[in-house]
Amino acid sequence: MRVMRRAARTAVFCSLVIAMAVQASAQVPVADVIYIPTPSEVVVAMMEMAHVGQGDVVYDLGSGDGRIVIAAVKDFGAARGVGVEIDPVHVQEARANARRAGVADRVQFLRQDLFTTNLSEATVVALYLLPALNLQLRPKLFAELKPGTRIVSHAFDMGDWAPDDARTVNGRMVYLWTIPR
Repeated sequence: MRVMRRAARTAVFCSLVIAMAVQASAQVPVADVIYIPTPSEVVVAMMEMAHVGQGDVVYDLGSGDGRIVIAAVKDFGAARGVGVEIDPVHVQEARANARRAGVADRVQFLRQDLFTTNLSEATVVALYLLPALNLQLRPKLFAELKPGTRIVSHAFDMGDWAPDDARTVNGRMVYLWTIPR
């Protein structure tokens, strides 16, 4: 009888631990896409298509290792860059990459959900998300971005929103849209 009570208490304890672990994991945001780095020639094409320059604030949604905002600031002269990334490991990697590139004072990497991040100060937004996420993001882009803000996407379009420009770079599509005035 004593063994059965001990087994029952152990089972209840294990069930509580499992329930707490499930609840805790439900509160940690998870990336909607796997991280695949954008090749450097595509980064260059994205920045050139968006005409990134001195007055720009470039946001990269799902910024991974930070290569797009680092290039925007270092190679194209953007005033600032902001990477939005949900994975804390990538955020730390991006911050280290910015320090190595000498631009840590002009870029920041936020560990946030791109759907809740305020984008209103962006003049350029870079994306490498899945088509469904691009479509889900569209209303937010129209609501928060100022007219004239440029959006560049590696690989995926925005459904029926016709791009202002589209190019193939080493077999990869790059799209550009401008928020209408």
